Amino acid sequence: MSVLLAEQLLNGLQFGVMLFLLAAGLTLVFGIMGVINLAHGSLYMIGAFGAALVANATGSWWLALLAGLAAAALVGMAMEFVVLRRLYARDHLDQVLATFGLILFFNQGIILLFGRQPLFVDLPSWFSGAVEIVPGVPYPSYRLLIIAVGLLVAAGLYVLIQHTRIGMLVRAGATHREMVRALGVDIRLLYTLVFGLGALLAGLAGLMAGPVYNVQVGMGEQILILTFVVVVIGGIGSVRGALFGALLVGLTDTMLRGFVPGFLRGMLPPDQADALGASLSSMGVYLLMALVLLIRPRGLFPAHG
Repeated sequence: MSVLLAEQLLNGLQFGVMLFLLAAGLTLVFGIMGVINLAHGSLYMIGAFGAALVANATGSWWLALLAGLAAAALVGMAMEFVVLRRLYARDHLDQVLATFGLILFFNQGIILLFGRQPLFVDLPSWFSGAVEIVPGVPYPSYRLLIIAVGLLVAAGLYVLIQHTRIGMLVRAGATHREMVRALGVDIRLLYTLVFGLGALLAGLAGLMAGPVYNVQVGMGEQILILTFVVVVIGGIGSVRGALFGALLVGLTDTMLRGFVPGFLRGMLPPDQADALGASLSSMGVYLLMALVLLIRPRGLFPAHG
């Protein structure tokens, strides 16, 4: 039981870190630019496809890493320049409709270019083994790499936003947009760069998820809802909230899926226990969100006020 618990805790931490990479970009864009971007999951998919195609063509994981990051960041900045820049002053409903249209555009574009078949990506050879973290608990090296990268990104974002001139401009642009513009800062360029950073983080999550979950059309929508849950729980616009919210959601979801079906098997036939357990596990994250909002309506770490 202790071995299973340790494995599920690590799985929850790894899933939480993946959610953080997505939620950090989403909360930056919404908190600073006020844009609801439903197509954020498409950038996750584009990063995964870019990395998978280059990895399968060249066999180089480093080239795949660069390709995935570049594809997501460039497409993200192009999306901001062509579409979202015209929506800043518009109602949130317009933003939702436009970015939902982008989801359909990207999904159909991927199907036309590469077909519907999932792409399978091999693990990097130097991370294909396992590490025995505690005696009797070997854990895949690649999943540990995901955890390490996510925590390093969290530290890097903290330093960038709190201790650099760019971070100061980003924070000022979120609350005093006209004042920042009056001081001679190109607010449009700043927004494009912020959106590009959010897209790059989504692409990083996608390319790292590829060897674990496989790469397929629509993979972004599957994880986008949980990403929004993370943003709501953590507090809109707060990177610190995104980190704590993502870890909380990742651990809750993984622990429920790991232990609830087994618990129910003691009372129900196995097939019924598995079906009911999966349903209850899916509900658990949304019950957690409701509980957090009852106690702290603006999330755990709201960005302002």
